[in-house]
Amino acid sequence: MKKKMFTGRFYALIAAVAMLMFSSINVLAHGMSEADKQRAIEAGLPDYILLGAGHMLTGYDHLLFLFGVIFFLSRFTDIVKFITAFTVGHSITLVFATLYFVQANYFLIDAVIALTVCYKGFENLDGFKRYFGVGSPNLMYMVFGFGLIHGFGLSTRLQQLPMGEGSIVMKILAFNVGVEVGQIAALTVMLALLVGWRKTASFKRFSVMANTLLVIIGGLLFLHQLHGYQHTVFADDFPINTDDHVHIHEDMATEAKANILDHYPRRIIAPQPSQYDEGAHEHGDGAYHSH
Repeated sequence: MKKKMFTGRFYALIAAVAMLMFSSINVLAHGMSEADKQRAIEAGLPDYILLGAGHMLTGYDHLLFLFGVIFFLSRFTDIVKFITAFTVGHSITLVFATLYFVQANYFLIDAVIALTVCYKGFENLDGFKRYFGVGSPNLMYMVFGFGLIHGFGLSTRLQQLPMGEGSIVMKILAFNVGVEVGQIAALTVMLALLVGWRKTASFKRFSVMANTLLVIIGGLLFLHQLHGYQHTVFADDFPINTDDHVHIHEDMATEAKANILDHYPRRIIAPQPSQYDEGAHEHGDGAYHSH
């Protein structure tokens, strides 16, 4: 009974996350806000550090990937080793892609980042051995490679800011320092939770469920980012304004419903006249009608 209740709540959580993601492209977005862009015009290096830290702490895709990386790591040296590989990877692309204005659609980059979340959950479930009969690829290389992708995603966001005058290199480095500060803060919380959870009997019981959820949420994030990409490619059909965005989807739903009704018209039954209606009469059969 308890297992059924937990399973039901598990699916309810997935449904809630899916509805939240697809209600609007702005939901769960962690790009640069207009306030960030305005502040960046005259921002100093400390401001860029704060921007970087804030972006990492609200970067749910980055945090989910890191959570997957450290999920089964218990030795401090292993944690430092893998997090260092990720940090070096994302620092390389963050700095150089921003410095040399290497650009790509950030929705597509975030879609690939979402797939890295799926990968880590799948790898934690021993999916390669279970479904393909092979060992997992070298985790150190994969974490470093995924770090490069995550760094490019961070760069696409940083390039949304008007950096103004001054040393752009120093501003990029300050943003990267902020990212690392945010990453350390997030890892501290996650490690504290995992260390406490590993001491309970539920960790082994629900570790499969947790990593399955990582795969599912990563997949939903992937679809969510593709949804956002559709809005950038077909901008005329999907206005960026949030209110317009909602109305567009409502209009699409109304149009779809109308098309269904056109193909399957409802049978409209006119109200039958009664003996009290003006001009109504019957011919002895009790069926009142009018001409």
